[in-house]
This record gives sequence, C-alpha cells and structure tokens, in this order.
Amino acid sequence: MLNLALDITLATVAASMVMCFLRLAAGPSLPDRILALDTLGINAIAFLVVFGMRAGSSVYFDAALLIAMMGFAGTIAFAKYLLRGDIIQ
Repeated sequence: MLNLALDITLATVAASMVMCFLRLAAGPSLPDRILALDTLGINAIAFLVVFGMRAGSSVYFDAALLIAMMGFAGTIAFAKYLLRGDIIQ
C-alpha cells in the first residue's frame, strides 16, 4: 500500500515539474521565470526524497540536500541581479 502511495506521489511531482518547466519556458517576465526555476528545484528535491523512500536508499537524500543548497544560492543570486543589475558589488 505504501508503494502505491509513493508511486502516485512520484507521478504527481513529475507532473508538477513538467508544468514548472512550461512556465519556465514561456514565462511572460523574468521574475516569473525565476520563480518557476525555484519551484522546479523544490519539486526536484521532493522527487528525490520520495524516490529515495521508494528505493530504500539514503544516497538520494544527500543529493536532495545538495540541490537545496545550490537552489537557495541560485535564487538569492537571481534576485540580487534583478534588484541591482549585478551580483557582486
């Protein structure tokens, strides 16, 4: 029963990733695209965590942690670029 719930969750998160990618590709403005990229990263983290539960391996959790750290730094850099025009002062 748990495997069925995890499979449904994987399919739902994958569908959400596809919708985020479509928004990333066709976003009307740059902030929309940055938000879609951030949401895509969060969905990738969720996908890896659920897939790690399904596979019974802890390696996927480490990969999800790395993606979370890189995604946070990337979002901060993009936001700073939008506000000031450059990242490093």
